[in-house]
Amino acid sequence: MKQQANLIRAGQVIEHDGRRWTVLKQQIITPGKGGAFIQVEMRDLKTGNKTNERWRTADSVERLMTEDKEYLYSYTDGELLVLMDPETYDQLTVPVDLLGDQAPFIQDNMTINLHLVEGDPVGIDLPPQVTLEVVEADPVVKGQTASSSYKPAKLSNGVKTMVPPFIESGERIVVRTEDGSYVERAKD
Repeated sequence: MKQQANLIRAGQVIEHDGRRWTVLKQQIITPGKGGAFIQVEMRDLKTGNKTNERWRTADSVERLMTEDKEYLYSYTDGELLVLMDPETYDQLTVPVDLLGDQAPFIQDNMTINLHLVEGDPVGIDLPPQVTLEVVEADPVVKGQTASSSYKPAKLSNGVKTMVPPFIESGERIVVRTEDGSYVERAKD
């Protein structure tokens, strides 16, 4: 289906130059002189190559319709994620690259949303938040209470994030899968 270039959003799948691309980032730029344009960073679904493309906002692009289906994450086999369909118990393998920066946040038996175009996997959505344990946290620096101070901490999945001073090693916290930022203490 055709759509205007200025309606392109991250996560969409478009067809350009006879190939399928998934949109990673988009930015509308309005220079001081001339018309506005949209700059899109996208990844080729077959080769995995990234490219940047620019369109005028009035241009039209071909958007491919995606079908969303829920799967359960089973395990990782090298560079492949093994997923299970909760209804039919069929297994499906998809490349870890589809997760991008969110790969460390996937957990056993996690329900994920898989985006398919004509049966081919093109993207994965994890739940917005996960609960992880803090394995390393720096000690609190005294006297830093005037402003909201955060300290570095290492999580059980190896990701480093900034946490409030009252979080100690061994505590469980909730973090965003999008960027790994601290949300709150875990309530469990």
